[in-house]
Amino acid sequence: MTINIQYVHMLTSEAMNAYVTGKLNKLNQKYDWIINAEVHFEIEHNAKENGKICKIELSAPGPRLFATSSENTFENAVKKTLKDLEVQLKKRKQTFVKH
Repeated sequence: MTINIQYVHMLTSEAMNAYVTGKLNKLNQKYDWIINAEVHFEIEHNAKENGKICKIELSAPGPRLFATSSENTFENAVKKTLKDLEVQLKKRKQTFVKH
């Protein structure tokens, strides 16, 4: 799986790169048919509490899977986004017909 991480209007973070890569690799071990992951981090400056946004788009057989979340930290945003994606991946896996 190829992972592309982008930071929109903010500095890059090696710690966040390692954190997201580790989480996505765990997801890839469970669902080995994931091809590509696009991760975008943004900061919403007008938000009072939840201003850290994480958007993840996964390429897999069929339509692309997308989830986004806004939390108070990037780690929480990543966790919530990956949880939403895992629900979508479970549904996608059920549609696969094994011959």
